[in-house]
Amino acid sequence: MPPSRFAVPAEVPGLAARRIAADILDGVLHKHRTLDDQLDGTGAHPGLKSLADRDRALMRRLVATILRRLGTLGHVLSRLLDRGIPTDAPRAQSALLIGAAQILWMDVPDHAAVDLSVRLVQSDRRAAKYAGLVNAVLRRCAREGQPLIDEVKAQTLDIPPWLLARWIAHYGEATAREMALAIGHEPSLDITVKSDPSQWATRLHGETLSTGTVRTLLQGSVTMLPGFTEGHWWVQDAAAALPARLFGDVSGRTIVDLCAAPGGKTAQLALGGARVVAVDRSPARMARLRDNFTRLSLQAETVVTDAAEWPSQGGFDGILIDAPCTSTGTIRRHPDVAWLRQETDIAALTALQKRLLQKAVTLLKPGGTLVYCTCSLEPEEGEQAVAALLATEPSVRRAPIEAGEVAGLTDIITPDGDLRTLPCHLPHADPRLGGLDGFYAARLVKS
Repeated sequence: MPPSRFAVPAEVPGLAARRIAADILDGVLHKHRTLDDQLDGTGAHPGLKSLADRDRALMRRLVATILRRLGTLGHVLSRLLDRGIPTDAPRAQSALLIGAAQILWMDVPDHAAVDLSVRLVQSDRRAAKYAGLVNAVLRRCAREGQPLIDEVKAQTLDIPPWLLARWIAHYGEATAREMALAIGHEPSLDITVKSDPSQWATRLHGETLSTGTVRTLLQGSVTMLPGFTEGHWWVQDAAAALPARLFGDVSGRTIVDLCAAPGGKTAQLALGGARVVAVDRSPARMARLRDNFTRLSLQAETVVTDAAEWPSQGGFDGILIDAPCTSTGTIRRHPDVAWLRQETDIAALTALQKRLLQKAVTLLKPGGTLVYCTCSLEPEEGEQAVAALLATEPSVRRAPIEAGEVAGLTDIITPDGDLRTLPCHLPHADPRLGGLDGFYAARLVKS
């Protein structure tokens, strides 16, 4: 039977993934929407539902690669464009970034990267006039792009200048450059297992870190990996798994996890035998925590409220504050953070952190333990926040962390006895298997 002349032409393979990638990039770079917002939950891109798992994985990797290498991509494209990236057609900008990222860093044939970027531009009314430009620039990129990257390899273009300047001031130039280099690598998948890490490392084709985290390079949908549906493990960066351990043996103790969702640290406490009260102000995030706990067969009391205003009587054995922060320590996993955050955000967040710390002290019983942590590399949100509390709260003292509590990793313990992990810590011969999120944690005791 002859095809109908009204038949809709078949979608070019891979074009839908790149179209959605372009939309999500536009969301980050021009509408200041987070990747998490656009990939999951009620605000997720509607086109994701119809993408095959393979295309979804490609789209996520494409967006992450572009955001991780945005400064270098800007340099390369500026050298290949006589008049700069077109500003009147966001889809043309996205198409150039998507094509160049595939050519320079991904295992995609150059001709496919060029062709699909051209089609992407042609399908947008405002950008269609730039199809020839996109074609020419990306062909040049395939020929000349790598030498242009080599020109600036020693530079740190992929970290915003304001942020790099802060890191140099606080950690020194050499360490700041090592951090930037580590952030440039696509990270591994880190998993906290309920038991028998070595068995799960074998099953998931990974390795067990000294801290007990299982680290693997497996890609694709996490929900399809062995053990996920059965609740044997959850995804959690190796550094994020350390603060909850600072309580020691929690069996039978009542621990409050303020700002608990999505619940990785809460799950650690519950698995350790604590009676956990999980507090979070976001109903949607708390629903996600409950879903995770159902899958993991763990128990926690949940309270949806602003932790700083929670009218509890207190008297708890322990308080964990994983405080809202700039999240600059998570850029290796969430590269959008680098381009969404501004230096001016720090002041508002430190004010909130101060309120949470003061509230936690009132909730803690005498002799109780307070663990404060943030996934930020900024000292105002870590070391300085705790120093300010100790200066104003005579009932609280620091309980220094011992090397044995963090698998002997002495380089992540500060001179004051706090925990400070950096993206360049835990190096590995394969850069994808090295690194940690940037975390700060301090353990305090109420006298």
